[in-house]
Amino acid sequence: MKELNVEKEMLEDSEYSLSKVPNDKKTQGIWAAMVVLVGFTFFTPSMTAGGNLGIGLNFREFFIAVIMGNAFLGVYCGVLAYIGQKTGLTLDLLGRHSFGNIGSYLSSALISFTQIGWFGVGVAMFAIPVSKLIGVPVWILIVITGIIMTVTAYRGIKALAVLGSIAVPLIAILGVYSVNWGIEKMGGFFEIFSENPANPLTLSSGIAIVVGSFVSGGTATPNFTRFAKDSKTAVVATVVAFFVGNSIMMIFGAVGGAVTGVPDIFDILILQGLAIPAAITLGLNIWTTNNNALYTAGLGVSNITKINMKPMVLVGGGIGTITAVWLYYNFVGFLNLLSGMIPPVGAVIILHYINHRSEYETTENIPDFNMSGILAVLGGALIGIFLPFGIKPINSLVSAAIIFIILDKIIGGKK
Repeated sequence: MKELNVEKEMLEDSEYSLSKVPNDKKTQGIWAAMVVLVGFTFFTPSMTAGGNLGIGLNFREFFIAVIMGNAFLGVYCGVLAYIGQKTGLTLDLLGRHSFGNIGSYLSSALISFTQIGWFGVGVAMFAIPVSKLIGVPVWILIVITGIIMTVTAYRGIKALAVLGSIAVPLIAILGVYSVNWGIEKMGGFFEIFSENPANPLTLSSGIAIVVGSFVSGGTATPNFTRFAKDSKTAVVATVVAFFVGNSIMMIFGAVGGAVTGVPDIFDILILQGLAIPAAITLGLNIWTTNNNALYTAGLGVSNITKINMKPMVLVGGGIGTITAVWLYYNFVGFLNLLSGMIPPVGAVIILHYINHRSEYETTENIPDFNMSGILAVLGGALIGIFLPFGIKPINSLVSAAIIFIILDKIIGGKK
């Protein structure tokens, strides 16, 4: 009877939240993979981050920051994409190898908590300005938005691809229009950026903004590339999303920010006379990213509870929706702190896979705790948070990598 129940659960788990994706299910082509990941990076806060760069950097500094920051994201996420496709495992199941069966609960809880929080922030980020625009009470818009976004995340990876196919082109069209408006207003692209900004940013701060805008979400890349038909598809789609896609978001925001002096993309589009298109774009923009965030959260909670992902998506969506307004006004700073702790998780997963690749063929003999990985994440996070110089996400990632390499040799050698 127990064997029948296990078999039934496996059949119902169409997203393979508790097992590797079988090779015959790895059928996702380049377009489907790309629209899911580009939809993930087409994120309103990334545009707002670009707006801050446009206000604080000159033309040369802006492009150096965008190219260096997104090149880092492309390489980091591209490696994780390769690992996800090759193993067929979610980030959380990869975490079992890197941190141990029980140790992986730490990384899963950290990522799930963060992504549910950002889901709630995204719901409120759409509902609050649209409420002011059309006069509908905020709570009504929050309930409707939360339900719609939760349902599409519940539908799984195929629904994410369909939504991305619709949202990405529309967002790109409006972004191009907005940039063209800025160019015409200023008399040329090179005239947009001030050579000496009134409130300048340092170049390292600019790179930190670019990397920090998506290094947290990018760590979850294996969740979306494990269905890709081959590793080339996974890597190409990821590099396009995180280098090209995130760069485009930065440019969209930077041009509007530099021209209007306002960093928030919604305010920029209103000043450009695009209030209604702004509301539609903002909704689609947040919708695609929120779906991926909730999908990732569901996988993380599934790893902890051993319950299939889909019911966990409903729970996470409910929590994020109910707490959306509170999260929006009170929790963003704390979420940013947690987000700074996630890059070390990706660093350890990459290095553990490189050093112990043969162990990923089976789930047997995985210890409850892998202290090399756990201590590396904790050490990298502390260094990233408290080191007063450099680029925080990179500081934490590099520190965790160094700590893991040392401890893996010491502890691994003793084993």
